[in-house]
Amino acid sequence: MRHNIMGRRLGRSSKHRKSMFRNLTTELFRHERIKTTEARAKSIRPIAEKLVTLARRGDLHARRQAARELHDPAVLQKLFDDIGPRLAERNGGYTRMYKLGPRRGDAANMVLLELVEREEG
Repeated sequence: MRHNIMGRRLGRSSKHRKSMFRNLTTELFRHERIKTTEARAKSIRPIAEKLVTLARRGDLHARRQAARELHDPAVLQKLFDDIGPRLAERNGGYTRMYKLGPRRGDAANMVLLELVEREEG
């Protein structure tokens, strides 16, 4: 029975899964959109939303909390200097998912996960 067990395992060990989530979130903030499987996108969406909420706060403690998840200083600076102030007017819902259909090789459902008010370019 799976009572009170939260989250998807995605066929990986816990260290590999945590590292994958960290890499996907970093790339989401770097490029402001990523193409990934639906299960992965649903797993990293809450992490990304919490990091944007920290960026909206913008104080030193929030920056240090976000630095635990994002190990790239350039992405961390972009999150706090660009993305956080840009999404300051919103009360949540900072990401959106577009379904793209099945992947050719294994028919995994693919999605485009992007920030809501992203800069074009």
